[in-house]
Amino acid sequence: MGARTNVALSGAVEQQQFLTFMLGGEMLAVGILHIKEIIEYAGVTTVPMMPACIRGVINLRGAVVPVMDLAARFGKPASEVTKRTCIVIVELGEPGERQDMGIVVDTVNAVLEIAAADIEPAPAFGARIRTDFIAGMGKVNGKFVILLDVEQVLSDMDIGALTQINEAGAALPAPALSQHP
Repeated sequence: MGARTNVALSGAVEQQQFLTFMLGGEMLAVGILHIKEIIEYAGVTTVPMMPACIRGVINLRGAVVPVMDLAARFGKPASEVTKRTCIVIVELGEPGERQDMGIVVDTVNAVLEIAAADIEPAPAFGARIRTDFIAGMGKVNGKFVILLDVEQVLSDMDIGALTQINEAGAALPAPALSQHP
């Protein structure tokens, strides 16, 4: 009887929940445990000299939250803002050092439960193509959904490494976001 209980418990753990959203016609997903909230796209304040993928900051109940354009982060043209555009607020970092970050998505779809058996590892494309931001490929209704590793996609170290090129061609470090009154 104890073995059946363990099987039932492990079966329950094998289901993972993901928030699915559209970005440039592709369905992507983020683990639901990273999602803090979803808000409509509004009130983004542009911050000068930021990398192209940083749209700016928002005031979220008194906190300054940076907002990243996920499409631009992936090297695609910046997302066009429509009435369905949302900012998904995600929590990053270790407990005690949590930071909120907003990501711009075209539209939010749904929360899906995906069984561990339906999650394939990230594909290997070769040494020159980064796949560290892909947690896996989820099979949903006969199609693949890219499951993002939000910690990798939005890592502070990687964002800090982005540079801006001035007109003379010299690399300038991307300035850090700070909270000033």
